[in-house]
Amino acid sequence: MDWEQRYRDGDTPWDKGEASPGLVDYLQTQPLQGSVLVPGCGMGHDVRAIARKGGKVIGIDLAPSAIAAARQFPVVNEEQYEVLDFFELPDWYIGQFDYIFEHTCFCAIDVVLRPQYVDSVVKALKPGGHLLAVFYIDPAHDNSGPPHRVSPKQLDECFGPFFYTMEDWQPQHAYPKRLGRERMRLMQRRSSSLI
Repeated sequence: MDWEQRYRDGDTPWDKGEASPGLVDYLQTQPLQGSVLVPGCGMGHDVRAIARKGGKVIGIDLAPSAIAAARQFPVVNEEQYEVLDFFELPDWYIGQFDYIFEHTCFCAIDVVLRPQYVDSVVKALKPGGHLLAVFYIDPAHDNSGPPHRVSPKQLDECFGPFFYTMEDWQPQHAYPKRLGRERMRLMQRRSSSLI
């Protein structure tokens, strides 16, 4: 997938013009404190939602046009945006984040890259850091993707060796046509987990 070309063409059906409703609900009672990384941030709607609640957030995306669009929105707090490939994190990102927020990045990548994705999450988080995720469990088409579907069992297999699952729930609010097709998880990195 040429993500940069999709943004240049305005062919971005995954962008709904607002933050994930599940994230917004979560932040009402449990703001993300400390340093937060949002991979595949697109136009930054989730980044700004987290920043509004006080998190120091960096949104990254490999598409320069996505980051350029994100930077056009008014700054709400201390959010930043960088053009960066989540699979090629620079040294100064390693072990620096208290939280990673995942939404639509995991389902967008080819399924063969999922172990590499988990590797990047583990590397970017501090020991004991947290991954808060909105996973797209049931896209409304076959698995030729993206988005690529994932089951709760597959999430356990991917993340289980490196994370404790602290909470697992179906969000009560979602984008139109996604209600019942998403799963949220709060996971904590095992202190001893290294890839």
